[in-house]
Amino acid sequence: MLKKLLNYPLLPALLLRIGLAVVFTYAAVSSFISPREWVGFLPPLLTQLIPAEILLRIFSIIELLLSAWLLSGVYVRLAGLFAALMLGGIVVSNFQLFSISFRDIALIFTALALVVMKEPQAAKTDETTPTTVLNAEKSP
Repeated sequence: MLKKLLNYPLLPALLLRIGLAVVFTYAAVSSFISPREWVGFLPPLLTQLIPAEILLRIFSIIELLLSAWLLSGVYVRLAGLFAALMLGGIVVSNFQLFSISFRDIALIFTALALVVMKEPQAAKTDETTPTTVLNAEKSP
């Protein structure tokens, strides 16, 4: 079962999408729960135009929508590009906090991997998915 699951051609992209979605979902939910911990990461240029609390809520909603988009599997390359650009903006606008935001560089490359990843061809002889692999193990 594990061998079939690991050979599933869409698994790498699925794992990348889930990983990015978890990061964006955590950041969004955490910023709703503890906004004071996140407001300092907003660019001062934008907080001069829009109150920080409102801007943070807007950004959190965008992060949740991006998470859902990544999990949906629809237009994955475009979602990956949007995620990479958003993360790049976070790194650039928080360069003074690079000791914290440097981790976002790995996330940028994760998102870019979704952009450039070749879509696997559907197998004609074996139409297995993670669900069918797992269900096959349960049946006698």
